[in-house]
Amino acid sequence: MDITPPQPPSGLFQGSLHLFPIRVYYEDTDLSGMVYHANYLRWFERARSDMLRLLGIDQRSAAENGEGLYTVADLTVRFLAPARLDDAVTIATDATELGAASVRLRQRAIRSGAMLAEALVRVGFISLDGRPRRQPLAWRSAFESLLPAKDPA
Repeated sequence: MDITPPQPPSGLFQGSLHLFPIRVYYEDTDLSGMVYHANYLRWFERARSDMLRLLGIDQRSAAENGEGLYTVADLTVRFLAPARLDDAVTIATDATELGAASVRLRQRAIRSGAMLAEALVRVGFISLDGRPRRQPLAWRSAFESLLPAKDPA
């Protein structure tokens, strides 16, 4: 059969904010009918991965070529309200700080304008043996384009 399959959603950028759509499925919920807390982490990870892909950051190639890879170094999550079956949720991700070997991101799960959960994440670039290393220059430049403008005062 000759078909052209659709591509998975990768979200989009609105300015420097990456928006990634999620639909809450039955498998995302627990006995209470609310989204199980660990699934927010999965959603945040998917949104980060697709944000990197849209920025032109090829994590797979970098790992396969021995350059290194990103790993979560620090994560804080606040849960504010539950998501439920069939909800349309948007994961909004923005960069807040850039270092030589890491980037800090803020990720929010939002439903109809209401924040459900917020994660503050520091992602570090490491060598394949697990040691911190400088991010590739092109990757740093991609993240710099997402940072809020500095006040000249």
